[in-house]
Amino acid sequence: QVQLVESGGGLVQAGGSLRLSCAASGLTLNNYVMGWFRQAPGKEREFVVSISWSAGAIFRGESVKGRFTISKDNTRNTVYLQMNSLRPEDTAVYYCAGRRLTSREYDLWGQGTQVTVSS
Repeated sequence: QVQLVESGGGLVQAGGSLRLSCAASGLTLNNYVMGWFRQAPGKEREFVVSISWSAGAIFRGESVKGRFTISKDNTRNTVYLQMNSLRPEDTAVYYCAGRRLTSREYDLWGQGTQVTVSS
């Protein structure tokens, strides 16, 4: 069974940091791009950052450049989102997602983890 399981969300003060984890099981990620998305209440889902598993190419959304970093652990089949200098507007449910290199659509999704940044 293919699964993406996020963890690491929580409540943090503005200016603080959090690291989210996404553990993938039931698949090999060599031909995948793994990404993080977020959705705040009343807003559309927003792309945050992605990484291609084999090449390590990283793409970041404009709103998180310089603050958020994505990384991966091949041995653990896990992707991480390091979030620094958090702002109240970063409050959202964060989702881990995966798509094949040959696809434009993310078709694997985790259950989401809540991140709340207090001012």
